[in-house]
Amino acid sequence: MDALRKVEGWPAETVAAGVLRDGEEVAAHGPRERVFRWASVTKPATALAALVAAEEGVVDLDQPAGPPGSTLRHLLAHASGLPFEGWTPIAEPGRRRIYSNGGFEVTAETVAAAAEMPFGEYLAEAVLQPLGMQAELRGSAGSEMHGTLDDLLRLAAELQRPRLIAPETWAEATSVQFPGLDGVLPDIGRMSPNDWGLGVELRDEKSPHWTGTRNSPRTFGHFGGSGTFLWVDPEPGVALACLTDLDFGPWALEAWPRLSDAVLAGFT
Repeated sequence: MDALRKVEGWPAETVAAGVLRDGEEVAAHGPRERVFRWASVTKPATALAALVAAEEGVVDLDQPAGPPGSTLRHLLAHASGLPFEGWTPIAEPGRRRIYSNGGFEVTAETVAAAAEMPFGEYLAEAVLQPLGMQAELRGSAGSEMHGTLDDLLRLAAELQRPRLIAPETWAEATSVQFPGLDGVLPDIGRMSPNDWGLGVELRDEKSPHWTGTRNSPRTFGHFGGSGTFLWVDPEPGVALACLTDLDFGPWALEAWPRLSDAVLAGFT
């Protein structure tokens, strides 16, 4: 796929990118074994572990977790009222979409306490090892996954064709949670509404956006401050994963949508 060659013109020193269709790799570009920090692309993996825990009966998505009135579902959907960083709420649960790293740390603590094991171990046993991933969590459950392109492509394949959880559970996770909440999409701007699922952002009709103009409203995924992203578009059955060594900035909001559109053009 020639579209992936566009990354050669990016300002990042190292870029690794890959495309899947219906869970199968179509193309890849860049180093396969280089370990990158995923930053917030960690969150879909953490959410997947929480969903496995919910299906196993370890936790319940609607059990209290975090600030008073908040549940695990609120935490995973950035609706708990917790701020970007920290565990002290700045709003009532369910009132605003406040993007929160702290919410995912509380999620990890909740799962760890219920499972009676460190969250990193639960994540490895519930998600990483079954998917054949060598990635590891080296800190915050919201931002400190480190892994290769192969690892991220394995996660992307799971998000396209889930095997660890029931399709019905994943359908719920990729549908709007707490509809109608406004909020800021980090580094992009205020969105009304700012729709999220459980651990993944929903593209819907948001504009501007870090995905492409060809991406359907059903697209879901996440991007990270370390210049990383993963999106899945169910309409054409395509996923695009990208890892870089250059922090997110204006360059990304120009480069990522162009790459996304070029990739999707190859499937029309």
